[in-house]
Amino acid sequence: MIWGRCFLSAGLQCCRWRVSCHVKRHYSFLPDDVKSLRAVVNPDISKIRNIGIMAHIDAGKTTTTERMLYYSGYTRALGDVDDGDTVTDFMAQERERGITIQSAAVTFDWKSHRINLIDTPGHVDFTLEVERALRVLDGAVAVFDASAGVEAQTLTVWRQAEKHHVPCVCFLNKMDKPAANLSFSIESIRQKLKANPVLLQIPVGSGKSFTGVVDLLTNQKLIWKLKSTGDDGRLFEIKPLDQSDAPELLQEVNEARTALIEQVADLDDEFAELLLTDFSDSFDAVPSSKLQEAVRRLTLARKGVPVLCGSSLRNKGVQPLLDAIAAYLPAPNERHHDLVRWYKDDLCALAFKVLHDKQRGPLVFLRIYSGTLKPQTAVHNIKRDSIERMSKLLVPFADQHVEISSMSAGNIALTVGLKQTVTGDTIVSSKASAAAAARRAQNDDSETGKKRREYASVVLSGVEVPDPVFFCTIEPPTMAKQADLVNALSCLQREDPSLKVRVDSDSGQTILCGMGELHIEIIHDRIRREYGIETHLGPLQVAYRETILHEVSTTDTLDRTVGDRRHVVAVELAVRPLEDNSTSGSCELAFKEEVDRMLSAEMKEAVENGVHSSYLQGPLLGYPLQDISTLIQSVYMQPGTSPAMVSACVSRCMLKALRLGGGQILEPVMSMEVTVGEEHLGSVLGDLAQRRGTVRDVQSRHDDKVLLATVPLAETMVS
Repeated sequence: MIWGRCFLSAGLQCCRWRVSCHVKRHYSFLPDDVKSLRAVVNPDISKIRNIGIMAHIDAGKTTTTERMLYYSGYTRALGDVDDGDTVTDFMAQERERGITIQSAAVTFDWKSHRINLIDTPGHVDFTLEVERALRVLDGAVAVFDASAGVEAQTLTVWRQAEKHHVPCVCFLNKMDKPAANLSFSIESIRQKLKANPVLLQIPVGSGKSFTGVVDLLTNQKLIWKLKSTGDDGRLFEIKPLDQSDAPELLQEVNEARTALIEQVADLDDEFAELLLTDFSDSFDAVPSSKLQEAVRRLTLARKGVPVLCGSSLRNKGVQPLLDAIAAYLPAPNERHHDLVRWYKDDLCALAFKVLHDKQRGPLVFLRIYSGTLKPQTAVHNIKRDSIERMSKLLVPFADQHVEISSMSAGNIALTVGLKQTVTGDTIVSSKASAAAAARRAQNDDSETGKKRREYASVVLSGVEVPDPVFFCTIEPPTMAKQADLVNALSCLQREDPSLKVRVDSDSGQTILCGMGELHIEIIHDRIRREYGIETHLGPLQVAYRETILHEVSTTDTLDRTVGDRRHVVAVELAVRPLEDNSTSGSCELAFKEEVDRMLSAEMKEAVENGVHSSYLQGPLLGYPLQDISTLIQSVYMQPGTSPAMVSACVSRCMLKALRLGGGQILEPVMSMEVTVGEEHLGSVLGDLAQRRGTVRDVQSRHDDKVLLATVPLAETMVS
């Protein structure tokens, strides 16, 4: 039975203008003229783009981000993941492994637009970083390896973007690889992601001969003639297609542009009406500006996803991608956040990430939805009902930040001084502004007869944290370091909500729970490097779960005298397994109507505590329970009975019912994608069978075979 689902992949892996017959264009400054973050444009909200870069491992997210920063003028040199000198991969663990571990935010400008960009990890262990980034972003760039198309983790991040209704632009990277295939990648987006790819560019050349792209909107060629491997790609040629170009290219462009116009017309009624009214004689005569406007409408409505291509590592195609971000992805005011209208011009922001700085203390990332944020001001945390003073306000730029005097709505800010705020908290200017917003929401709902709990409608929804799938013990080198270890784990939990820490009630050992082997390994390494504690990790264990198979009703009575006081409780309850289509991992509790009316608030809380404590430890092997519903049918208690005795009786009755219900162990199952040469297919199939794996499908990708299988997590661990 599948209680948690993850995705794995088998492979981890000085310029001057020149006058000529065509235009040569560059989009930045001389190499030594690096912009300051203090000079970043602060435009109207319609010119702001909050975007994320998301993809499978090794698709080129960080390399693409590095090129964006370079071409926009905010870095002096092009960083390389293999050299460990990129801006956004600044952690020691990231530079050593060549992967992104935590999301990093950078701010830069491009053609009068301010772009707040978050580079996210591609590894499944750090999927929470993608989740909380997409929660606050307005758009996303999905990067694909053009030789592989949609890969395992691509599916995960795409589903996360869909959950938050985030419009996307697709970038087919690595077009210079010999196996790069445009039509294969487009088809995989259509088939696997169930999306409508709107192809805006086609490549010029293939493999090592890839030199640029043709813009189908303008019928122009963009060619990068790199004279050496050190050429930075700032300078490229733009010229219209003419008869001197290869006939095959002209035919391909003509067919692709016709298909583009027809596809946009099918998806956008306004554009279809324009074609039939003004361009019925020749659809090809439609202006590129009208076509671009229609593509933007499709993107914002999530009816289609623009597709561009290039090679970030070879410095080709990134500038048009930046143009597409500004042209097609939404501004903050084009995303419909209902509660913004309740706050009007008052501050409303969501905390979505926390970092710990040794000098500054906790650094909290905020997405500002309304109002203006200023340093040295007090703010109200609705969730914690507390007031905190923000001492400094910073513009994020990976691990280098610049202090500023204010930040307006629609931006992403970094704050210093919020010591209690954690991921998912709603920050407002004052308790009074939250109350005023709640009243506006109540007044608006009065016509429909809705009744909302105070503040319920004016609190931003937080970030969903997945359940951990691995756990192990962690011990300090000496008992003298125990307090330091507790402090380190507390700080790391605040930074990373997917990290869970608990203390075993029997052994007293500290248990570390995480999203995977790499996740726990990184945590262990950070404790050693950042906090100077040489901890010892126990063997990794899989986090199993328990459930029941049958519906059971049972009763239990507790009659106990403590001192001169007699406690008598009788409980009748029923437990049943939840249906397969229920919310994964949930356990429910309900009371019969007459019982709900009879119980006082104190006794009702005691019953709930008894049930929830039983959910924490199953009757078979002591693992937490899931997918169980409990109905409290009757509760009798003698006057003077303490709530603790009520909880004890309910827990005992629950244990009896769970044992009678027929226990079942649940284990996490991984959805695995294995790319293998055809000559090794039999060996891999045999290995999967030994690991209790189930092959769902075998597909072809170029000369290789791709196995889609499900395998128990315990069988994927390296022994």
